[in-house]
Amino acid sequence: MRIFLCALGSALILTAPAAEKTFEFDAAKAGTTPPGFTNLLLGEGRLGDWQILLDEVAPALPRLSDQAPVVTRKPVLAQLSAEAVDEHFPILLYDGDTYRDFQLTTRFKLVSGKMEQMAGIVFRAEDEKNFYIIRASGLGRNVRFYKVVDGVRSEPIGREMVILPGWNELRIECTANQIRAALNGTDAFPPLTDNTFAAGRIGFWTKSDSVSYFADTHLTYKPRIPFAQTLVNDTLAKQTRLKGLRVYTLNTAGEPVVLASKTETEIGNAGGKPEKEAISNGTTFHGRTRESTLIVMPLRDRNGDPIAAVWLEMETFPGQTEQNAVMRARPIVNALQARVQTVADLTD
Repeated sequence: MRIFLCALGSALILTAPAAEKTFEFDAAKAGTTPPGFTNLLLGEGRLGDWQILLDEVAPALPRLSDQAPVVTRKPVLAQLSAEAVDEHFPILLYDGDTYRDFQLTTRFKLVSGKMEQMAGIVFRAEDEKNFYIIRASGLGRNVRFYKVVDGVRSEPIGREMVILPGWNELRIECTANQIRAALNGTDAFPPLTDNTFAAGRIGFWTKSDSVSYFADTHLTYKPRIPFAQTLVNDTLAKQTRLKGLRVYTLNTAGEPVVLASKTETEIGNAGGKPEKEAISNGTTFHGRTRESTLIVMPLRDRNGDPIAAVWLEMETFPGQTEQNAVMRARPIVNALQARVQTVADLTD
């Protein structure tokens, strides 16, 4: 999977600056679940079978000439589990970030299903039991919005709509507490107002025995700056000799990822054993290169429990010892810690 990130001057529903992500699955191996996602399930039965496969997809943009190809084979995301269980909702949740204000477009194809033929997008998701969902039903010939709170679905909102054979386009827009959606360019329901979820993750969704494909998923969003990044920026302004600074937290799979960094392109990158051990066990690690000293230390909440890992790269000097390096790093970590009460403070 490739994720492109670039700055934009403006977007349809967002005030500048905005950013973009495009999910393309051509870097993932066919027959595997794309990296960077967590396979979850709401309801009964087994986890969904999310795989990358090749399928014929018409170009999203108009053809430039009559000689241009009508369709092309390209990698798509497929949910292949056809488990005939009514309360069976496979979800593939993106681990990379959380989003508040955004516009998302995706193309989906309903391939098969005797009980249901559905495809949808979950958004502002906290986990597999708390999220918004907009989904299309081929058998029901409708598009519906509802929210799930503690695993309980609200009453659906939407209307009857024509689901085309082959590929359809679903567009979702969120601005503050306003939610809009359109299927193939036609509004699926009047604008909605809901305050349940202010921000969260984005993912793909199906129901029951639906076999559904997704392609050309594009996201324009207003970047959220977590407080952890503010802490990093403030620290670097004071500690001008720091060569590197990162804050790691655990994702939904329990693995460390960069939440904030001196180098913003590192945000979302996976951590390693030192970062995981620092968060899980409160362990401190020391390492060195020819020119740098590396320290990983736990960042603790108000109760003293580790909630994050702080990675520091400092200049080294002749005679630098591990004890001395830790002593140099500790006041920096303590200053970060003094401004944090809970793990939620880092992500807000």
